[in-house]
Amino acid sequence: MERQFPEPHAHAPAASGEMSRGHESRIPHPESRERALARLFEALPQGVYTGTLDDDRCETSAANPHLKLIFGYGSETAERDVRPFDRDRFVDPQARVALLERLVADGSVVDYLLRLRRADGNAVWVEVTAHAEPAGPRGAVRVEALLRDVSERKKLDDETRDIYHQLLQAEKMAALGQTISGVAHELNNPLATILTWAERLTETRPLDDQVRRGIETILSESERAARIVRNLLTFARKRQTTRAMVDINQVVRETLALRAYEQRMTNVTVLDALAAGLPQVFADGHQVQQVLLNLIINAEQAMVSSHGRGTLVVRTWHDAQQESVILEINDDGPGIPEDLQPKIFDPFFTTKEVGKGTGLGLTVAYAIVQEHGGRIRLESQNGKGASFYVELPVSGAKLPPAPLRRANFDAPEAIVGASVLVVEDEAHLASAVVDALTDAGYLVDHAQDGEEALAKIKLQTFDAVVCDLKMPRVDGQTFYRLLEAATPGLAKRVIFVTGDVAGTDAEQFLEESGCRWLAKPFRLGDLLRAVRDTLS
Repeated sequence: MERQFPEPHAHAPAASGEMSRGHESRIPHPESRERALARLFEALPQGVYTGTLDDDRCETSAANPHLKLIFGYGSETAERDVRPFDRDRFVDPQARVALLERLVADGSVVDYLLRLRRADGNAVWVEVTAHAEPAGPRGAVRVEALLRDVSERKKLDDETRDIYHQLLQAEKMAALGQTISGVAHELNNPLATILTWAERLTETRPLDDQVRRGIETILSESERAARIVRNLLTFARKRQTTRAMVDINQVVRETLALRAYEQRMTNVTVLDALAAGLPQVFADGHQVQQVLLNLIINAEQAMVSSHGRGTLVVRTWHDAQQESVILEINDDGPGIPEDLQPKIFDPFFTTKEVGKGTGLGLTVAYAIVQEHGGRIRLESQNGKGASFYVELPVSGAKLPPAPLRRANFDAPEAIVGASVLVVEDEAHLASAVVDALTDAGYLVDHAQDGEEALAKIKLQTFDAVVCDLKMPRVDGQTFYRLLEAATPGLAKRVIFVTGDVAGTDAEQFLEESGCRWLAKPFRLGDLLRAVRDTLS
């Protein structure tokens, strides 16, 4: 029977009870509490669940529409069929056991994170706030719970954590680069000594075949060790771009040689089809090699992870119409799904397992190609491999200063009687260089560091200086600046030798000074040629 309210009095009430009755009379037919709660139950933008849980079953008493939405049920689904805490709803079955133990022990949970399955089998992250009371034998509890879908928040949290770890990894790589730089310098000095003394021994006449073969082995293995050090410097440190006319085919051969051992171990066959007469491109050879290396490693990993082996095809050709050189890397791996292709150059995007990649390789490759005025694109069908095309423009721009190319030890004709100062703190290397220059006809003196060298220059005249960059007390850069201020003419005839230039202040210094320089370990033929060219 509907409640009836009295009419309001025309005059003011004389008692408080009358005031109360008068106030109630002004409320127009309020809804019952049950109806208000029922409407809230239907409209609440969180999942509401009431029911009973035990070790085996989940029985639902009530489930609101938003709970059905979270778990992918249709609105017409009966509430008793919406069972979010069933065994098969838990991605990790042990998580259900832990939840039930917590509810029995504490009687409640707040913001309890669970990974459950929707009706279609897809995973969803939910936070559960629940109250529980005992409901019978076998540890059963009656549960009243609110559930929130936090999948998007969890995804953002995971992405933020991944980015944080990737930034930490980047910092570690930067620290590693600094360490490798110092190690490279320490390794390059003894390597340079071994190379120069081995070359000195080849000048000894006569040499029997066995001794000559031994010396040649020393030379070749020293060169191999030097290449390893150079590769560590190239790929562990950021380089400032230094462009020159580059033979793309040669870059391809050198990069494939770097991966040859790994490819043999992982059953990857390489086929190359490099066009003859390919024009050179104006580019940073180290950066182009980094692009190529990233693409090759990605292809190898895709093929090996897919079917344990693979065939890698590398092609080059000249597009005369576009005046560009095109490089293709093709693999027979699983391919890249069409929906992922627009994302492959995005920073930190990766399809590899956690810890298997940073998601920066293709991003770096894309940035380098763009910086060179080129294009990089992908063609792939899911299950049919992938092909990356790198297009670099051809340019006839003037060559920038670059380190001298290696050559066989054919001593060029010296300017006999010219005086050369060798500034080198490594005694064995200095001895080999001094002897080689002396044998070539030069008058040679030696200083152990920049301070001693400046003192010698004050006492006598030199026609050229061969100077190490890293030395105790006064290093090569400081020595050069002091020499430039005191003797500008001689400063123009300084040849630097160093085992550490990639991505350091030394590289910028060498470019700004315009001085010739040789990377340790160097061949004596290169050094003698540099001295001759400097003097002439």
